[in-house]
Amino acid sequence: MSIPQSGGGPITSQAQLAEYLASGCKPKDDWRIGTEHEKFGYCKDSLKPLPYDGDRSIRAVLEGLRDRHNWEPVLEGGHIIGLTKDGANVSLEPGGALELSGAPLETIHQTCDEVNEHLAQVKDIADEIGVGFIGLGAAPIWTHDQMPLMPKGRYKLMDAYMDKVGTTGKQMMRRTCTVQVNLDFGSEADMVQKMRVALALSPVATALFANSPFFEGKPVGVKSKRMQIWETLDDSRTGMLPFVFEDGFGFERWVDYALDVPMYFVYRDGVYVDALGMSFRDFMAGKLPALPGETPTLSDWADHLTTAFPDARMKKYIEMRGADGGPWRRLCALPAFWVGLMYDQTALDAAWDLAKGWDADTREALRLAATRDGLQAQVGSIKMHDLARELLDICEAGLVARARPGAGGLVPDETHFLNALKESVETGKVPSDELLDHYHGDWNGDLSKIYGQYSY
Repeated sequence: MSIPQSGGGPITSQAQLAEYLASGCKPKDDWRIGTEHEKFGYCKDSLKPLPYDGDRSIRAVLEGLRDRHNWEPVLEGGHIIGLTKDGANVSLEPGGALELSGAPLETIHQTCDEVNEHLAQVKDIADEIGVGFIGLGAAPIWTHDQMPLMPKGRYKLMDAYMDKVGTTGKQMMRRTCTVQVNLDFGSEADMVQKMRVALALSPVATALFANSPFFEGKPVGVKSKRMQIWETLDDSRTGMLPFVFEDGFGFERWVDYALDVPMYFVYRDGVYVDALGMSFRDFMAGKLPALPGETPTLSDWADHLTTAFPDARMKKYIEMRGADGGPWRRLCALPAFWVGLMYDQTALDAAWDLAKGWDADTREALRLAATRDGLQAQVGSIKMHDLARELLDICEAGLVARARPGAGGLVPDETHFLNALKESVETGKVPSDELLDHYHGDWNGDLSKIYGQYSY
C-alpha cells in the first residue's frame, strides 16, 4: 500500500487532473524501472505472523533497518510505519507484510542489486531476533484472526469498509502479497498502447507467477488464491477495465474512471479523514461531507489514485499488478518480463498483435482461467502455455534490443533474468505446481514445511 503523497496545489479545474497524469510523459532515455515486492514475516519458533510490537515484531525489524542500515523513519501517530532512503521506501501492508518500493532505476541489473541488498539487510535484522520472511502470493496457513492490523489510519478506515462492498477485502489486506513493476510512458498514445498490453496480457503474468495454491492450511483448488481474492473485493475499483480498449481512451478517460472510484480517505495534518464511499467530484465542488467547504489539492488526487486496484493501474506511470509475490528469481523476473515487452517498440507492437483481437469477455475469461489453472488455462482456442511461450520469445527479443549490459559489461543484456520463466514454460509448472508437488509428496500434507524450504 502507498504512503501519503505530497506536493501539488489546489485543484481548480478537472483539466488539472489529466494534466497531472500527462506530466508523467518522459523521453525514452529517461524511462525507468520501479519494482515493488511484499513478503510475510513470521516468528521462526512458532511460525505465527509478526505482531506490530514486541521483541520479535514488525517494529523491531523497521527500527533495526533504521539504526543499522541508515534508513530514515516514517512515523504516523508516534508509530514507525515505514522507511525511506535513496529514492526507495519500505512500508507495511495492512497485515504486517513488509514491502520494498524500489527506486526508479535504469536497468534490471540494478533492480536485482537493490532486491539483493534489501533482502540481505532484512535478513541481517531478522536472524538476530528469530524472525523469518517468505515470499508467497497468499498466507498459506494463518487465519484472519491471527493477522494483526498495522497501526495506520488508512488501514483502519479500509478495514471497516471492505465488508460493505465485497466479500474478500479483508483477506486481501491481511493475507496476500504481490510483486509489481512500475514503468514509464513517452506520450498519451504510448500510454494507451502500454495500458492495453498490460491489462490484456496480465493473465499471462498471473499464470507464470502463480504462487498461492494454499489458504488456511490446505490446497484450495486454484493456482493463485491471491488473484481469486481480488475477484470479489470491490467491483468499483478492480478488474480488467474494458473502457481502456475503447476508442478515445486517454488521460481524460482515466480521470473520468478515477473520479467515479469511491473515496477511502483524505489525508490532513498526519490524520486520515474518513471519506468512505464519497465522491471526489463532490470534493472538487467543495461539497465533501467530511470536509465541508474545502477543495482538494493535487496531493489528494495522487492519494486517491492509489485507491483504485485494477490489474494495471495508471498514475504518472503504469503499474503491472497481476503477479503473486514469490522467490528471489521471480522478483527479478517480473520487471524483466514487462520491460522486455514495454520498452522496445517492436516487442510492444508484437505483444499487442497477440491480444488486439480479443474482446472483453475473452480477456476476462483468460484472467479467471489463469487464476484457476495457471499455465494449464485454456479459453477457446487460446492455450495459456502456448501464449506464454510466444510472449517470452517476444520479451527476450525486446531485452536483446535494449542491450543493457551488467556485471561491468560481462553480461550483454538482461535476458538471463527470464530464466525462471523459461523453466516454467519448458516444464509446464509454475511455483504453485511445485508447492503442490511437495505438499502431496515429500511434505506428506505438512504445510508447515513451506517455511523452512521457501523463506528468504
